[in-house]
Amino acid sequence: MTFLRKAALTSRLLVVVAAIWGASTWAATDPAATLGFSPDVAAAMQSIDPERIRAHVKFLSDDLLEGRGTGTRGGDIAANYIATQFALYGLKPAGDNGTYLQKVAFTGVLTQPNSSMSLLPLHGAPIDLKLGDDYVTSNQTQTVSVDIDAPIVFVGYGIEAPEYKWDDFKGVDIKGKVILLIVNEPPSKDPKFFKAEAMTYYGRWTYKFEEAARRGAVGALIIHRTDLASYGWPVVKSSWSNEQVYLANDRDPKLESAAWIQLDVARQLFAAAGLKLEDMMETAGTRKFKARELPIRLKAHVVSKVRKFESYNVLAMLPGTDPGPPTQAVMYTAHYDHLGIDPAMSGDNIYNGAVDNGTGCGILIELARAFARSAVKPPHPVLFASVTAEEKGLLGSNYLGKHLPLPAAQVALDLNFDAVPPEGIPESVNVTGAERTTFYPVVENTSKAFGFEIQADAEPGAGHYYRSDHFSMARAGVPAFSINTALKFAGHPPEWGKAQREEYTAKHYHQPSDEYRADMDFTSDAALAKFGFALGWQALTAKQTVGWLPGDEFEPVRLHGGGQ
Repeated sequence: MTFLRKAALTSRLLVVVAAIWGASTWAATDPAATLGFSPDVAAAMQSIDPERIRAHVKFLSDDLLEGRGTGTRGGDIAANYIATQFALYGLKPAGDNGTYLQKVAFTGVLTQPNSSMSLLPLHGAPIDLKLGDDYVTSNQTQTVSVDIDAPIVFVGYGIEAPEYKWDDFKGVDIKGKVILLIVNEPPSKDPKFFKAEAMTYYGRWTYKFEEAARRGAVGALIIHRTDLASYGWPVVKSSWSNEQVYLANDRDPKLESAAWIQLDVARQLFAAAGLKLEDMMETAGTRKFKARELPIRLKAHVVSKVRKFESYNVLAMLPGTDPGPPTQAVMYTAHYDHLGIDPAMSGDNIYNGAVDNGTGCGILIELARAFARSAVKPPHPVLFASVTAEEKGLLGSNYLGKHLPLPAAQVALDLNFDAVPPEGIPESVNVTGAERTTFYPVVENTSKAFGFEIQADAEPGAGHYYRSDHFSMARAGVPAFSINTALKFAGHPPEWGKAQREEYTAKHYHQPSDEYRADMDFTSDAALAKFGFALGWQALTAKQTVGWLPGDEFEPVRLHGGGQ
């Protein structure tokens, strides 16, 4: 009761008189007028307030919520807080049994300090590795302990992609073995070959572990390299030193050891096999590459603490006004979970996740308020979904994509918000993936109305499209992409925006220092919320529903009615 009273009081304090954002310079003209919105729709969009977003971020990233870990007390507080906001706005519950919560069953696996891993060369002394410093691992089979003693096979990038005539596994059997592979995908500048510098799903670590398990491997060692991964080893260490989470009823094959190793460890491994790391990585990026079993075995003892638990997606619906079944709904998504607490860390060990993803939640809640309080309602439903377990591999949205409140074929568009930096007035946006949809001309026109330049992904090799919850919706067939700021902000050169992003990635991303600060400027978050409102309204009122462009990898799923 104490929490509910506090949430209600917080909500009442957040309800302030909305004022049109006339003093802002982020748009040369009124975007609502440019886009032809009615006065009521324009007023709803303009009511979006950066200070309300600030208040939500401040609460969600407070130490009270203990880093919003999946299935933890703090994570449940966050879910109930968001559900309370939805209820106060009068949105309809879209979760289980008439509630705002959709239960998701998980298994948590936490690798224990007494785990061990060694490389055993055919000739020479064993190379003992140190957990955390040299490697991280998780037992995906969700058992308390497992022992591995198996040969290591180097499979390059570990990819089979028939459309690119690429197969790293040809001529080799990896069943019962451990594969060694490189993060990301073969280097390319050809947009028709692994999309040049833009990562495809083949480059994601999730694909690599999935493919290894499908082929019967018992383990996989991904070689980390900061330039290829787009993040340093501290990010890998912090992410994998915490509990790894899996969907409890997932029947897909799993690895006994899904692991990452430092680049220097890989160098030692190849040296013990009489090979050079640089030579092997270079060859792996060419069609000359052939997988090979190395004269080295992996010996590992992986001890895990295993627990069964539940967490929740938070779902609310604004019904449409058109009679009959919904056919053109719009979704807004943002994950509320973060990394929780690291008990092994001294000092500040709470991963507050203010930017990642307190900001996305603040935007989502404010969008829900703006739509709910609008004097004119949309013709089709609007679904607001704050999902769990994004940091554990998009698991909450994966479950949601398979258990949507509406059939996927009836959802026209998903707009996702994830880690939107509160840095002032944006003059540019990233909408990576929008160009894959028939909706892109609307995105371009709306960007112009807002005075935003659409900038290409500054880190195409990072595979951002496959790293946030819109990807789960895309796999379900729903046209989906994330909205974020790019590098240009009013009053600053582009180099400033680049420097801010690099500083956040290097010093705060997935670190306890991702905390709320009073000097954060949520103008950018409000601007993107308004942009998202405008896009969503146009998708809701369009004459034709949104689709994937012909030939897109997700088009077949869409054409067959959605689902994964």
